[in-house]
Amino acid sequence: MALDTLKSALPDYAKDLKLNLGSVIGNSDLPQQQLWGTVLAVSIAARSPIVLRELEPEAKANLSPEAYTAAKAAAAVMAMNNVFYRTRHLLSDPEYGTLRAGLRMNVIGNPGVEKADFELWSLAVSAVNGCGQCLDSHEQVLRKAGVSREVVQEAFKIAAVVQAVATTLDAEAALASA
Repeated sequence: MALDTLKSALPDYAKDLKLNLGSVIGNSDLPQQQLWGTVLAVSIAARSPIVLRELEPEAKANLSPEAYTAAKAAAAVMAMNNVFYRTRHLLSDPEYGTLRAGLRMNVIGNPGVEKADFELWSLAVSAVNGCGQCLDSHEQVLRKAGVSREVVQEAFKIAAVVQAVATTLDAEAALASA
């Protein structure tokens, strides 16, 4: 199992990450589509070849072809949106917020899966990418759709752990090749 491979690759100083990885993925209460779509989207967002190589096959095996494509689409569109909206928010000139974005993001309106699942994946990617405006927007859509705070938190817990595992394993790989 890929999860065991990642856990065994983590150094002893990252024992908490080993435990958390097993907990947030291995013991999640999320339905399989929400869980594995979140795992795939944040694995892409974490930009770690090691993590993506290990988790993508299991995500693909647990997702329908439509959900697999939609999770990748969430990672792709949020990679753009998170930079755009985070930058617009961080600029001190509020006039940028009045300008039309002019960026295509049709997949958000028609993701090919349940809207709430896509929103959850988009929220998790936004957590990895640190875009507060996108986090607020996706959380509000999810809450209006009846998604509980516990489910929303589960998504960003997965994002936090996968990102931490990616950072740690990529750092260890870089140090080993130095």
